[in-house]
Amino acid sequence: MCGVGVKARPTAASKSARPTKTDVARLAKVSPATVTYVLNDVAGQTISAQTRAAVHAAAEQLGYRPNLAARNLARGGSGVVLYVVPRISLGDLLIEVGSRLTAALARRGVVLSLQFETEDGRNVVDAIADLNPIAVTGVFPLSGAALDAVTAAGIPQIHLGSAQLHAMGALHLTIGEMRVEHLASRGHRRLAFAFSDVEQVRPLGEYWLAGLHAAADARGLDRIATGVLRADGSNAGDVVTGWVAEGITAVCAESDETAMVVLHGIRRAGLRCPEDLAVMGVDARPLGAVSAPPLTSVGFDAETIVDVSVVAMMAELGYPSVREPSSANVAHLIVREST
Repeated sequence: MCGVGVKARPTAASKSARPTKTDVARLAKVSPATVTYVLNDVAGQTISAQTRAAVHAAAEQLGYRPNLAARNLARGGSGVVLYVVPRISLGDLLIEVGSRLTAALARRGVVLSLQFETEDGRNVVDAIADLNPIAVTGVFPLSGAALDAVTAAGIPQIHLGSAQLHAMGALHLTIGEMRVEHLASRGHRRLAFAFSDVEQVRPLGEYWLAGLHAAADARGLDRIATGVLRADGSNAGDVVTGWVAEGITAVCAESDETAMVVLHGIRRAGLRCPEDLAVMGVDARPLGAVSAPPLTSVGFDAETIVDVSVVAMMAELGYPSVREPSSANVAHLIVREST
């Protein structure tokens, strides 16, 4: 017998099938077009609050997830996020973050377009014009023509330390505090910062240095000295000798790669690390474990970066998350023999 009001048991097929817009319309007792209008927030449609509530309730009950790419197209957006990979080598972090972002955003109907930065930034400028992205992201801030194009277009730029990633905190301050605290705990009060002579990474170096200055000022340490080391190490010995003569006892480099040039300079100057000069990098390159001596550095957790970044991007799409992921593990100190 069939009893009135008794729900049919779902079949195995219905359990596994992804609910559709038609299913939502049937449950809410409206047309599929109305479901589209409500869930896509289409302007110009007069739909009662009661009907809107019924559609949202049905979608939630069924676990229906609209196609965000289609929704963005309906709103006049592309559903594309640009991920800019800089020309400089920064280890595996950039590729790992890009790979994780591609998968995470694809599950939400958003396409991640990788753009490998060129010297003039032209490809990023063209991609902004051609693809009309909803956001531009990367591990570190843009600069030059690419930054100008993003700013002119009014497109959100999301990177570590940007306002959208407030859950991540100001990363340069977090890293600066971590590095200065480590060195100060070992008695270092006069610090230097090593820039590379590669112009493209200068903004990144300035970003890290600002965090170091904040941490040093909070402890009443001397102003951090700076120096530029050529990538081929040809002036490294002279720079290191000058620092030691000034009473500098520890150096923070803008990257592990630059830190290794500092180590080369210490050897060229006939000095010892860390006895005469301690050295600390950032970005935890694998070769740091086998440098001479093994390099102290700061590593980043790609999974945490992606979790926080995806939430920020979804918010930019107009779909804020109820719960923001924790950024507690975004960076970690790797202590080795160079400090």
